[in-house]
Amino acid sequence: MIAAGGGTRAGQRTASEDAVSAALFARARGLVPGGVNSPVRAWAAVGGTPRFVARAEGARVWDADGREYLDFVSSWGAIILGHAHPAVVEAVRDAAARGTSFGAPCEAEIRLAERIRAALPGLERLRFTSSGTEALMSAVRLARAFTGRPKILKFAGCYHGHSDALLTASGSGVATLGLPGSAGVPPSATRDTLVAPYNDVAAASALFDELGPEIAAVVVEPVAANMGVVVPEGGFLEALRALTRRHGALLVFDEVITGFRVGPGGAQVRYGIDPDVTCLGKIIGGGLPAAAFGGRAEIMSQVAPDGPMYQAGTLSGNPLAMAAGEAVLAALAEPAVYDALEARAARLAEGLEGVGGGHVRVPRVGALLTVFFASEAPRDYDAARASDTAAYARFFHAMLARGVMLPPSAFEAWFPTLAHGEAEIDAALAAAREAFPQALERA
Repeated sequence: MIAAGGGTRAGQRTASEDAVSAALFARARGLVPGGVNSPVRAWAAVGGTPRFVARAEGARVWDADGREYLDFVSSWGAIILGHAHPAVVEAVRDAAARGTSFGAPCEAEIRLAERIRAALPGLERLRFTSSGTEALMSAVRLARAFTGRPKILKFAGCYHGHSDALLTASGSGVATLGLPGSAGVPPSATRDTLVAPYNDVAAASALFDELGPEIAAVVVEPVAANMGVVVPEGGFLEALRALTRRHGALLVFDEVITGFRVGPGGAQVRYGIDPDVTCLGKIIGGGLPAAAFGGRAEIMSQVAPDGPMYQAGTLSGNPLAMAAGEAVLAALAEPAVYDALEARAARLAEGLEGVGGGHVRVPRVGALLTVFFASEAPRDYDAARASDTAAYARFFHAMLARGVMLPPSAFEAWFPTLAHGEAEIDAALAAAREAFPQALERA
C-alpha cells in the first residue's frame, strides 16, 4: 500500500482531503468548459473530482492537496524518462535562457530532425508542428495533394486528433464521452472519410474494390491506443501496405503514441512495415508541445515552400520543445533502455492479469497497455466498447485510494516509464490485488 503525501494512508482518505482540488475545479468550471482544457481530464467516465496536479517527479505526481500518486498517465504518453528528468529540465532551462521563441529557424530543429530520421529512415524529410492533431491534419492534406484524390480511409476507434475530417468514429475522448463524432462538424467535412473496423482486412479490401481510384490514403494507428490498446492481428498491417501499393494510395502511420514508445523505431520498425508518411508527437517533445509529419522526399516535396501544399505554424520547431525532445531521444539511445522498459511493462501487464483472477485482459505492446474488464482482449472498437466500463471506474477509484493514478477512462492506454522501476511495479500490483475485488463488486 502506498502512503499518500502528508502522511495520510491510502484507503483512509476523506472527502475533505480533496478540498483544494475541489475548489480549483469549481473555479475552473466558471472559466473553462467542463473545468478542463481537454475533455477526458474531467473524469466524466469514472466520476468524482479530478485531481489538480501541483508537481511531478520520476514516476510520481503530487496533487494540490499534497497527496502523492504513482502515475501511469505520464502526460498521456509524452513522458517516457519520468517526470522532471534532470537532463530534460537542464536542456529546457538552457534553451529558455537563450530565448523562448524566435519565429525563425534554429539549429535545434535540425539536430532533433536528424535524430528522428536516424531512428526512422523512411522519414527522408519531416516538418515539425505543435501537436499531433496538426501533424495528422497536415498528413491528410499532403496525401490528397500528392495523389490528387479526395478520400481517406480510417478505422473505427482510432483517434487521429480533432480535425474535422478525422473526427468520425474516433476513440479517446470521443469514445470516453460516448459521442458519435462532434457537433459542429458538417457532413461535408466527413463525406470523403471512409471507416472500416480495425483488424478487418476484408472490410478495407471491399472499400478499395469499390472506391480505390478515389482513396488518397489509409490512416491508421499501427497499434490502436485510443480505444484502449488493441493489438494489430497478424497480417493486418501487411495487408494495408499491400492494398495501398496496389491501388496507388499512401499508407499513413499515426505514431503519435507508438513513436519511440514501443521501440526505438516505433511500430513500423517493430512490425517491419514501411509506411509512406509517419506522424509523430508526444515523446519527441519531451513533455512540451511538439509533433511532426514526414515521409519520402518525393512526397514531402509537395509541402510549401518546396511545393503547393501549404502548412505553417508560429511555434513549430519551438526551441524549448526541440531541446526537450533532443534530450529525451539522446537518453533513449543509450544501450538496453528499451529492453528495460519492455521487461518492466511486461511484468506489469502479466501481473495485472494474474491478480485480476481471470476477469481482465491486459493487451500490451512495448510500454503501452490497457486493463480491459472483459473475457477476451478486444480486436476492434465494438469489442472494446463492450468491456465493463463500470467495473473499470470502480477499479480506477480503488487504485486512486491506494495512491495509484490511472487514466480516467477505460478507453485510454497506461504509460509506464523508465522511472517505473521494480519497486513501482511491485507497489502497483499490490494496490491492484486489493482494488480488483472492489472493482468486481456489483452495485
